[in-house]
Amino acid sequence: MQKDVLVGHLLALFTVGVWGVTFVSTKVLLEVLAPVEILVIRFILGYVFLWILWPRRLGKTTRTQEWCFFLAGLTGICLYYLVENIALVYTRASNVGVIVCLSPFFTALLGRLFGANERLTAWFFAGLMLALAGVGLICWSGEEAVQFNASGDLLAAAAGFVWAVYSLLIKRITVYGFAALPVTRRIFFYGILCMIPAACLGEFSVDVDELLDPVVGGNLLFLGLLASGLCFVFWSLSVKVLGAVLSTVYIYLIPVVTVATAIVVLHEPFTVSVAAGMMLVVAGLFCAQAAERIFGRKAAFEKSHQE
Repeated sequence: MQKDVLVGHLLALFTVGVWGVTFVSTKVLLEVLAPVEILVIRFILGYVFLWILWPRRLGKTTRTQEWCFFLAGLTGICLYYLVENIALVYTRASNVGVIVCLSPFFTALLGRLFGANERLTAWFFAGLMLALAGVGLICWSGEEAVQFNASGDLLAAAAGFVWAVYSLLIKRITVYGFAALPVTRRIFFYGILCMIPAACLGEFSVDVDELLDPVVGGNLLFLGLLASGLCFVFWSLSVKVLGAVLSTVYIYLIPVVTVATAIVVLHEPFTVSVAAGMMLVVAGLFCAQAAERIFGRKAAFEKSHQE
């Protein structure tokens, strides 16, 4: 049992490390490919890879279940990554990596709006204020190298909102009891299907010589096979072993990995404002998620003993 838990922690740590690098990898590819081109190639690679890992069909589903899979593909695969890729055209990779991690707040707000039982407490709003202050420091800094870009940074926030919708859909899908890998593959399929109109409107055209370039091909394989294919499976396994609450804590490391990678690879500046903003976002996310559970459980324990 302890060995399984250790493996779960290692898988979660590996996954968020890879996902943190994807913002920088995509930024590199945007020098050669359009956002929709990266998106289509990435998830076709991931879809094929998932078939290789698990060459079995999902099984019988209902119409309602298929609609949930479709909506998950539309939001979490097509819209989220398309908006994120476009955001990376206009703003820095570190900005996008930090801002999209506001999605847990959007998830909580949407969940409450649509009838979730969890109430929004003072811890949640305190964390939200800290995280928004952090985003403000990163995006609106007066330093020349860290300027707010309305198009890019607002698109990054929109991507976080779309991911929140996807998270709520996934929460519903897990109730169906299907294995994680074929479900992920089905969601990938619908996501790719939804990309077709965007590819047609965006005049999708890829030069084979560009794909054979080591930098382009290497980054596409990284995004398609590792970040999209393997890491989605790893994340499902880690959530199964550790639970959704404990696994979520690792998400807070993504902006840290993104900023560090952007500094090394893209030579993006690391200023006092960036450092302070990044720490505030991570602290706000932790405050809203972990602190509420820690102190909530403590209060419940004390109340039970008083009774």
